[in-house]
Amino acid sequence: MANTHAVEQVDIAIVGGAMAGAILALGLAQIAKQTERPLKIALIEAHRPNEQHPGFDARSIAISHGSIFELKKLQIWPHIAALASEIKNIHISDRGNFGMTELNSDDLHLPYLGQVVELEAVGQQLFRQLEKSDIQLYCPASLTDVEAQAEQQLLTLDSGQQIAAKLLVAADGLNSKVRHAFKQPLEQVDFQQTAIITNIRTEQPHQGWAFERFTQTGPLALLPMSKRNGEHRLSMVWALSSAEAEQLLKAPKAEFIEKLQSTFGYRAGRFIDIGERFSYPLMLSYMPRPIYHRTVFLGNAAQTLHPIAGQGFNLGLRDVVSLLEVVKQSLTHSVNSELDIGLSQVTHDYLARRNVDRESTMNNIEFLVRGFSNDHWPLVIGRNLGLRLLSWFPPLKAPVARKAMGWTKS
Repeated sequence: MANTHAVEQVDIAIVGGAMAGAILALGLAQIAKQTERPLKIALIEAHRPNEQHPGFDARSIAISHGSIFELKKLQIWPHIAALASEIKNIHISDRGNFGMTELNSDDLHLPYLGQVVELEAVGQQLFRQLEKSDIQLYCPASLTDVEAQAEQQLLTLDSGQQIAAKLLVAADGLNSKVRHAFKQPLEQVDFQQTAIITNIRTEQPHQGWAFERFTQTGPLALLPMSKRNGEHRLSMVWALSSAEAEQLLKAPKAEFIEKLQSTFGYRAGRFIDIGERFSYPLMLSYMPRPIYHRTVFLGNAAQTLHPIAGQGFNLGLRDVVSLLEVVKQSLTHSVNSELDIGLSQVTHDYLARRNVDRESTMNNIEFLVRGFSNDHWPLVIGRNLGLRLLSWFPPLKAPVARKAMGWTKS
């Protein structure tokens, strides 16, 4: 980490080094090599990956088939592939009702529908790659101030170090310091739910199955995990009313497992044990306009989704890929060796590329939450018929599977 307080001049400064920020930095370094154009990149992150890091904590995430395709193109997937567990099948059901369907990789002639990784382990791998690169990594370091200037953004870190960036990328999560500094608006939809997260030890192997079970309080998702010490594991996200979540967080382990088993059933076998329980409130939070003067917001800094369809990281990765495409296009087409990568053309091109996908994904997520988290009989009948139709008419599954796998383009 740099100790000098002289102003460091860079092309792009990224605030936030969790999944989105780290992948963006590595992708930008690849583009600089491919285009043979000098590109100075600074990445500012407050914590090294561990269980206390909010972006690399004990959670697991599902990475869609489309996202893995992009990570392979960025030459990042080979570094984390060994940590992943394949999702070969997805079982979707509505508790207490007749709605049920399955998505199967074999039916789609694919090796898998997606893969599950544990964030802390992935974070360790990404940081190893960052430290091998030419990226200027400021860690541990926190942003204390940012000043918008006509031809740059001037960042001040807690060490006193100042960084002048042509383009500032905010990848610093829901409570983005960059967004607060520029007083940019954030819209929120409170779903009146709380998610409980934990890892489950099971009696039988998962065999690549993921489960989404809709209950009266919200969805209960189980994701396949790699074995640890020979034990079979699943990652759980359970959406509940805030009052019920508070009770279950305090409940003895045996009582929690019994409640979980009775709610989910035995399709994944018997639940033997659980790990530490965590919780967070469920909201849709989004910036109506995720750009500012010489600034781009992406990942959870731009939008944070309900986990009902596991699309949060995958949407954020599409933010990253879009920005990489814009930067590469600017570097390739510019004849100016001193290209200003923070010009409004760059930020507005990014915005234009992201508008439709962001709005469509957020609307779909809100529809799913509203449609599957209540007992109004017209909605119950409608959603169950929809699930049954997918089972009765397999050709209908293709577009659903395509969305689930993160393929947003035809």
